[in-house]
Amino acid sequence: MNNDTPHIVLLGTKGGPAIRQGSTMPTASLVVMGGERIVVDSGLGVTRALTDQSMALKDLRTVFITHLHSDHYLELGPLLHTAWTAGLSAHVTVWGPDALARYWQNFCASMIDDIDLRIVDEGRPDLRDLVRVREIATDVTMEVGPVKVNALRVDHPPIKDCFALRFAAHGKRVVFSSDTSVFPPLAQFAKGADLLVHEAMLEEALEALVARVGNTDGRLMQHLRRSHSTATEAAKIAKEAGVGALALHHLIPSDDPEFTPAHWEAAVRKEWDGLFHLGRDGLRIDL
Repeated sequence: MNNDTPHIVLLGTKGGPAIRQGSTMPTASLVVMGGERIVVDSGLGVTRALTDQSMALKDLRTVFITHLHSDHYLELGPLLHTAWTAGLSAHVTVWGPDALARYWQNFCASMIDDIDLRIVDEGRPDLRDLVRVREIATDVTMEVGPVKVNALRVDHPPIKDCFALRFAAHGKRVVFSSDTSVFPPLAQFAKGADLLVHEAMLEEALEALVARVGNTDGRLMQHLRRSHSTATEAAKIAKEAGVGALALHHLIPSDDPEFTPAHWEAAVRKEWDGLFHLGRDGLRIDL
């Protein structure tokens, strides 16, 4: 399989931050197009997942963080630090919400003893000089080499800065919904894309999920219903957008054995009869 063929890899497909024995890992993806390798979100496990895709961490150059929920950026600092210890010497650009700069500053402050020691003791360049954090913009096209990147602010309350992302290069387009409730403008944003990667909940599994978590007072269910989309709703957006294929990502739940791929397929087929991929950790989808 040609690693230069335009493709994406769903590195971690679990919606939410908690992991349990046998569960999938939180959200992270890899976009490969135009000769670039772009990481989208950095949930727990992203570093190992990238190496499992035969990516040398020292080659890391671009990361996008869609929003500041921990299952999307908890491992950003450790990813960058580990890449540095693996030989990173070139600049890395990290795009994200405005407050992401504070996260990076605080991560570096928390690791100052290790960073300063390795600079003196091992002759490494200063990690703090290698990483550039830039704010995602919705009114301009961001560029990563030949890859054009556009952002759309979606509806994921109570978070205001949450962005869908569209990547385009050499005639190929892929759109990531990020976390969002049903958001009709997303269909126009994704119009005609080769692939829509959309977050999804399985409606009939939500009660069991909330019961399993067990330490909330009802607000978790309220959050899920107002801030996320069901698989059927995601499928409707794909149909309205006329995309080439739909992939479900950030699955809620992704690790309940009582609910199988057949349940997800049935929910999707209520609205979508095209090519469908149910997310799983490590799934590669060629564009």
